[in-house]
Amino acid sequence: MYYCVVNPSAKSGTGIRLWKTFERKFHERGLEYRVVYTNGPGHAIKIVKKLTECVDTAELPLKLVVLGGDGTLNEVISGIRDFDQILLGYLPVGSSNDFARDLSLSSDPEKIMDQILDGKEVRRMDIGRLHYNSETHTLSRLHDQDRSDTRMFDVSAGIGFDAAVCEQALASGTKNFLNRIGMGKLTYGAIAVHQLLSADKIACDIELDGVQTLHLDHFLFAAVMVHKYEGGGFCFSPNADASDGLFDLCIIGDMSVPKMFMALPFAYVGKHYGIKGVYHYTARHVRIHTMLPLWVHTDGEVSMKSDCISLDCLPHRLILMM
Repeated sequence: MYYCVVNPSAKSGTGIRLWKTFERKFHERGLEYRVVYTNGPGHAIKIVKKLTECVDTAELPLKLVVLGGDGTLNEVISGIRDFDQILLGYLPVGSSNDFARDLSLSSDPEKIMDQILDGKEVRRMDIGRLHYNSETHTLSRLHDQDRSDTRMFDVSAGIGFDAAVCEQALASGTKNFLNRIGMGKLTYGAIAVHQLLSADKIACDIELDGVQTLHLDHFLFAAVMVHKYEGGGFCFSPNADASDGLFDLCIIGDMSVPKMFMALPFAYVGKHYGIKGVYHYTARHVRIHTMLPLWVHTDGEVSMKSDCISLDCLPHRLILMM
């Protein structure tokens, strides 16, 4: 039995069209499946929590297939109780698809579908867990009504500029329009320029594995990466390894606005290290405290602002059917 979580509105309706193709393959192979469609922020978390709590132990490991973007995948892993009992299949249908980009998944959706159903290969990968040590009443325009102080992530988490870009993109009519014409990735670049001009640069302390602290007087953002890419293809962490048990951190601060604009195109191709004000670290445990609350994201999903978060890398927790 395959349990399928489908975001029908992913990439402005591409999700439902691809699901019809996938559904045909289940019929052709004579495979049993059940499908649930998501209907808004937080729904996939509820679906997966209920499913993993009620599944018959005789069905374990449970084959869970996700059809949607990075945000849908984020909600699914945030709902999983026991990762050792889940085999996850993922068909990327989003405007950024950073998880799929780093794994070099095929650009042919039908090939990915066949690989999932063939079940010949699995890969174990790290995931991250973010805990809000403080919460605010400043909520994202598309926040989940049932907020949690802990959130999982498989691509990246961040606080500051990159999260502010995600928050604006989530509610952007421009993103929906560009998705319809196949240019959704441009959303993030346009919003990034606006956020660079308006971002507040405040003091920040970043603690790494409890032994090293970086202080910045003018902090812009920290991207805590499991994979190499975020924000629709920005290669913030070209050295990230999704199975080494460590986060790869890209931290920006103490940098003028003109220099930020200069660094942005270099960051897209992963050539930004070496620019003064760009900091690179690896760590398993990270704690970030900012002078004022800033937007926080997990895999591009934004719930609220915070001035103190903790992040832990969970090695080899995700089992992916490829």
